[in-house]
Amino acid sequence: MKASDAAEKPVRTTLTRQDGYRFRVRFDQEGMPDLLTDEPPPLGQGSGPSPSRLLAAAIGNCLAASLLFCTGKARLDVAGLEAEVDVTTTRNAEGRLRIGRVDVRLVPTVTAETRARMGRCLEIYESFCTVTESLRAGLDVAVRVEPEVRA
Repeated sequence: MKASDAAEKPVRTTLTRQDGYRFRVRFDQEGMPDLLTDEPPPLGQGSGPSPSRLLAAAIGNCLAASLLFCTGKARLDVAGLEAEVDVTTTRNAEGRLRIGRVDVRLVPTVTAETRARMGRCLEIYESFCTVTESLRAGLDVAVRVEPEVRA
């Protein structure tokens, strides 16, 4: 399979409501465990990550993986890596909550020699992050509602 073929194949994630605002999330990859999501109180019970927290995890994970990809290609040893992601919500003109800002802090554990050689990776690693760069570019989201009528 060519890299271009992989980019064109959609990845399916299926969410099924369990109760309240709790959903079971299933991924189309064999062996991958389901995930439970939920809204925090007062809407939900907070029994799983909310959509905002999932977005924070996706951004942080993608950026961390992109940094590791770059340092790996440059043969730079990273002993550990932690990502902290702060999501700030704000209200739009209609008073609806929106994600207004995301701040990410990546903390790789490296030797002084590796740190001195990381310059090029620090300049380009973000460009490899599919999630962050897609969000920055203004992601095209198409939504359909197809009610299923029961007798």
